[in-house]
Amino acid sequence: MAKVTLVFAVLLAALGVAGYAGTGSVHPTALIPTWFGLALGIFGYLAINPSEAKRKLYMHVNVTIALVGFIGSTVEAVRGYLHAQAAGVEPNQIALASKVTLAGLLLIYIILCVRSFINARLTGKV
Repeated sequence: MAKVTLVFAVLLAALGVAGYAGTGSVHPTALIPTWFGLALGIFGYLAINPSEAKRKLYMHVNVTIALVGFIGSTVEAVRGYLHAQAAGVEPNQIALASKVTLAGLLLIYIILCVRSFINARLTGKV
């Protein structure tokens, strides 16, 4: 699962860079997915460890980071959309797409992690 984490880290970093470039390199908050990717990448790399206890710890840290990111990006996507609708303007499509994509990627990652944790518990492997 640590290698899957590294794949998601790269995807999130690319999403952040694409969002930043898509906004004309004006809004540094578009790089937020990159920071989540960096955090997942660091702990994903640390999870490639022969110690079962450390591997479990780092993977649980990763899924916690992903859960916080999922909740935050979902709330921000909904808030931004509703705020724009209340103001009678179109929401920023790039920002909305970036937030929804971040939430989607993190949700997929969380689901994969939970399935992996359940499978490890059932088979006795980590």
